[in-house]
Amino acid sequence: MKKIIISFLTVLLLFSCKKNTLHVVKIEGKQLPITEKLASDSSIVKTILPYKKKVEKEMNAVLSYTPKNLISTDGELESSLGNLLADLCYKKGNFVFKKRTGKNIDFAMFNFGGIRAEISKGNVTRKNAFNLMPFENNLVVAELSSKKLKELIQFLITQKKAHPLSKQVKLSITNNGYNFSINGKPINDKKNYYILTSDYLQHGGDHMDFFKNPVHLYPLNYKMRNAIIDYFKETDTLKSNLDGRFVMKK
Repeated sequence: MKKIIISFLTVLLLFSCKKNTLHVVKIEGKQLPITEKLASDSSIVKTILPYKKKVEKEMNAVLSYTPKNLISTDGELESSLGNLLADLCYKKGNFVFKKRTGKNIDFAMFNFGGIRAEISKGNVTRKNAFNLMPFENNLVVAELSSKKLKELIQFLITQKKAHPLSKQVKLSITNNGYNFSINGKPINDKKNYYILTSDYLQHGGDHMDFFKNPVHLYPLNYKMRNAIIDYFKETDTLKSNLDGRFVMKK
């Protein structure tokens, strides 16, 4: 009888240990906003404080001066800030390009949406450069055929935006089409052109597909932000105006 009772208890134990399948029926969470009420860790604050002060000092260092506000919306097809950006990138980029290749860049072109901040009248700091160009974009020179150059022009005409163009370019939209010149010369269909832009745009960013698959690509290994900072450092007073490099003749 004892053996029967033991066997019965063993079978009962086995059935009672059967695995139950678990299912997730509800997930709950709550937002924990970061506010001044949250206590800070004094040891962490003490550790990062010297680095914070150093970064703030570097970012607030005065590099140049502007006698007026430089903005991206003071013109219909060009802007004071866009002209400055394109011209300074041309100057700094052409120095590198010519040193390496013995050739000159024909002109520089960037995108209106890439200008992320304005520069207010007064001292110009390193922080202004970072606000203006917060991205890690590099300068590149795309060698384009005359056919691709005409696609670029058509893009500008269709967009009708103040995309930054350097002063080597003159483009006017007319009732009969357009007039375009580089350093006073019309397009030569038998010539290729060297155009400075960013690696982001060269890959087709902002729908600038004409930069894709160039005849040749010359990476300058020079960040746009660094070009901006270098130019600010060497320029006592920033000067830029609307000069009619891209207009619509009515």
